[in-house]
Amino acid sequence: MLTTAPRPSPITPTVDFDAKGVQHGHLRLPYSRDDSAWGSVMIPICVIANGDGPTALLTGANHGDEYEGPAALFELAQTLDPSQVQGRVVIVPALNYPAFRAGTRTSPIDRGNLNRSFPGRPDGSVTEKIADYVTRHLIPLADIVLDFHSGGKTLDFLPYAAAHDLPDKDHEARCFRAVAAFSAPYSMKMLEIDAVGMLDTTVEDMGKVFVTTELGGAGTASARSIDIARRGTRNLLRHAGILSGEPELQPTRWLDMPSADCFTFAEDDGLVAFACNLGDPVRRGDTIARVYPVGRTGIAPISYAATMDGVLAARHVPGLIKAGDCLSVIATITEQP
Repeated sequence: MLTTAPRPSPITPTVDFDAKGVQHGHLRLPYSRDDSAWGSVMIPICVIANGDGPTALLTGANHGDEYEGPAALFELAQTLDPSQVQGRVVIVPALNYPAFRAGTRTSPIDRGNLNRSFPGRPDGSVTEKIADYVTRHLIPLADIVLDFHSGGKTLDFLPYAAAHDLPDKDHEARCFRAVAAFSAPYSMKMLEIDAVGMLDTTVEDMGKVFVTTELGGAGTASARSIDIARRGTRNLLRHAGILSGEPELQPTRWLDMPSADCFTFAEDDGLVAFACNLGDPVRRGDTIARVYPVGRTGIAPISYAATMDGVLAARHVPGLIKAGDCLSVIATITEQP
């Protein structure tokens, strides 16, 4: 039976992943378009390496409207002293660069959602080509991967670092030790609505330690959320042995998303009025929010109730909501996994 070798990636790095010191460059992806016949998407990348040791891959803006990761990682690329590094740090502050420049969740080029496009294709869309390069060329370099997320323009989260329930419990334990080292105000055992095509799943399937975050959202980043990202990144590098010293641990509250009942989705269009704030305790049956029809006055709102006891971990941000939008996420309080 004949087998066909995978096509090479069209992306060319302008950095040498094996070189020591600090390199600032790009992942250059050819993209022919109306205003640039032989143009390229230029994705910023930084490699900081010194001595022998593990490799950390740090990524932000997998979704382009999530800013804590880029803010912390652009700063880290500028300030991390290679003499402090034992190993290698690969920093891609804005992984979905077209979406990041547009301030949108998905790419303005092909409407691709990068975090639903893995493992990607070297002959696919721009978004699929980025996913393919990460899958075949960046993840294999790494021992530990940190992929920053927040709620973007449509959700706001309690600031947490997270890992997932994994079939290999030794692997799962290594991931949760890294979450504990990140030391966000909240730490989550996270459930995904749909894990197909995610960077998370791709990294985990390769047996790497993976940590993700949800550090706020609402289409912006605060001084507090950026500081959580900044401190957590250095803590993770200490945990991995790439930076010396112990993680600077802060109090964290452990949460769990035990089932799909954590999620509430709007079934109606309208004006959303929340009855509780992020972090508030809720009991099963408590009203989380009311959605008011906006076509006329005098129509009673639709009430949405908590499906379990816990805390409000995420909420819809824009004042208007559409049927099918995620309204809220409830997490239960738990002990460290």
